[in-house]
Amino acid sequence: MNRINQKLKEDKKLLSIYFTAGYPNINDTASIIQNLEKNGVDMIEIGLPFSDPLADGPTIQDSSTKALKNGMTSEVLFIQLKDIRKTVNIPLIIMGYFNPMLQYGVEAFCKKCKETGIDGLIIPDLPVDVYHEEYQAIFEKYGLINVFLITPQTSDERIRYIDSISNGFIYMVSSASTTGAQSGFGDEQTRYFERIGKMNLNNPQIIGFGISNNETFTQATQYAKGAIIGSAFVKHVTNKGVDSIDEFVNSILN
Repeated sequence: MNRINQKLKEDKKLLSIYFTAGYPNINDTASIIQNLEKNGVDMIEIGLPFSDPLADGPTIQDSSTKALKNGMTSEVLFIQLKDIRKTVNIPLIIMGYFNPMLQYGVEAFCKKCKETGIDGLIIPDLPVDVYHEEYQAIFEKYGLINVFLITPQTSDERIRYIDSISNGFIYMVSSASTTGAQSGFGDEQTRYFERIGKMNLNNPQIIGFGISNNETFTQATQYAKGAIIGSAFVKHVTNKGVDSIDEFVNSILN
């Protein structure tokens, strides 16, 4: 069974952390992953930087620009992660855009993910229909879960379609904006969370965008299986360095 599915079966609310591979320094990738697991994070999204990120706010865009300048590429990432499964057991997901994957070769990329121990992919700009018709068989051949995003604007019909071809979790974007921390969720977002909850989807949901502290994590996980934190973690690493990961995770979970 895929590690993502195993993790989703656990009787707890899940904390997933996003970070940008190759940031702040090119060789920080493996140590960040190991530190996050050691401090109780349930799942990790490894951001593969891209020069034109559609859904990322300024914090993650800036980290991506620096990571690219540092020399991060798909090939470098796979080299950095080749021994990661000797020390890390939790699910690892690569989050990135379709262009680098296409350049690498979709099947070659998926094969490399399997060899490296990657469990899934999040590709915001790969349309669901295109995935279903052209790439689903390749992902499944290499045991990879493809995670789709939904937003408050996604229709019920579209959500049910996404649910029908998903086999892990659905990434529930909290608002129709780019990534970034916010202080709390308003009535509109709460109604959206409740609406999705009432749909009784087959796949659990994990909420991302706008989660930055214990308060927003607790609020989000009242309505979903877990929550994803990205910008707030990247900011923390920018300001305090990779040696203070324990401090950040503790502030979210306690």
